[in-house]
Amino acid sequence: METMPWRSLAEQMATGLALVDADLRVQWHNAALAEWLELGLRSAIGVPLAGLVATPELAQQAARALAEQRLLQVRGVGLGGATGGTRRLDVTLQPFDADHLLLEVHALAELPAVASPLSATLRGFAHEVKNPLAGLRGAAQLLQRRLHDDDLKALAAMVLAETDRLTTLANRLLHHDGAPRLGAVNPHALLERLVELLRAESPPPTLRHDYDPSLPDVHGDADRLQQILLNLARNAIEAGARTLTLRTRAEHGIRVGERVLRSALRIDVIDDGPGVPAELRETLFEPLVSGRADGSGLGLALSREIAHEHGGELRYASRPGETTFSLYLPLERTHG
Repeated sequence: METMPWRSLAEQMATGLALVDADLRVQWHNAALAEWLELGLRSAIGVPLAGLVATPELAQQAARALAEQRLLQVRGVGLGGATGGTRRLDVTLQPFDADHLLLEVHALAELPAVASPLSATLRGFAHEVKNPLAGLRGAAQLLQRRLHDDDLKALAAMVLAETDRLTTLANRLLHHDGAPRLGAVNPHALLERLVELLRAESPPPTLRHDYDPSLPDVHGDADRLQQILLNLARNAIEAGARTLTLRTRAEHGIRVGERVLRSALRIDVIDDGPGVPAELRETLFEPLVSGRADGSGLGLALSREIAHEHGGELRYASRPGETTFSLYLPLERTHG
């Protein structure tokens, strides 16, 4: 391999290249790939292909390309290095001979840090709902002025408050204001507000709570966190749940992506519905995935995105009769 004439040319190429053997270990790579991997003066020679990537599928497809002696492409591969696998690339796998495979790496266009897969869809959605929200607000104001029953006036005030909250969220999306407005947020105040909103549903669900009153405030955007909880509760009700249990706990040593939170708040929304369908469990948080014919498929995707904005995570566990969605938020302040 040392005397092959292609090496001097390949060393100068800006495209990342690597040669792996039949055991899928790197035998050679050029400087461009070393730069992608942020290897510095180190070398990946002898390293298994699976050890260089954050996408297990690449090694599987490499073995297949070599066995079948045909070209394959793998899109959206996360490479290792100091980036932690966040850089996404396309990799072409081409048999070099019967015992070697050539990897050719091409960079995908990277989005700005504030962008997300949902951004364009949500901006379009925000544009469409602004006019109906304005009409809803005007109707609620008229009702509030004409009603004399205090309970009905309180319901009209709730409609106004929710309309204003949604309008604020829509405006932020339309004006590309992606940064959350952070401040001290009392998690139990969020949950009690959620209870008020759910009791206005027809028919209202049975609501139970199991709070840890010693929990401190979290650092977050109250409107966005409220939206997560409302999405989770309404999803459960629309899926057939009759009872919701709202629970808060503190947890320690929670892994979120590449980080470990020393201490975290966990908010559980537990329902007694039929559970998440088996065919949706792997894709539940992806945009446009819904278990209902009339569902938009944006609620859970948006909810997880908001959790990530706050340095947290949204997870679930489900079986028939009990589904738990857990929102994890850092209790320590996150920086930069």
